[in-house]
Amino acid sequence: QVRVVESGGGVVQPGESLTLTCKVHNRIFYIMAWYRQAPGKEREFVASMNTGGQATLADSVKGRFTISRNGAQNAAYLHMNSPEPGDTATYYCNGQLFHARGDFWGQGTQVTVSS
Repeated sequence: QVRVVESGGGVVQPGESLTLTCKVHNRIFYIMAWYRQAPGKEREFVASMNTGGQATLADSVKGRFTISRNGAQNAAYLHMNSPEPGDTATYYCNGQLFHARGDFWGQGTQVTVSS
């Protein structure tokens, strides 16, 4: 059974770094991505990385967030540097299969940026 599990959320102050972790069980995904959804807003793309190490970041987080994957390709990390109150949201990990054969979502982890 494929499982996608996020962790690492919490309450941080503006500028305080935080790293989110996404662990995948029983599958290797071609692309692993992070999305977020704030209350009353639609889910939006944050960052992604494929197995070749190519990363894509949303303009809103460029220069502040980075994404990485481990060597076994079964985990992804979102490094949130200099978070702002506007980054407050539930963050979801998404894994996309090779050849666009489908994707899987985690349950989400809450991040609150507040002073």
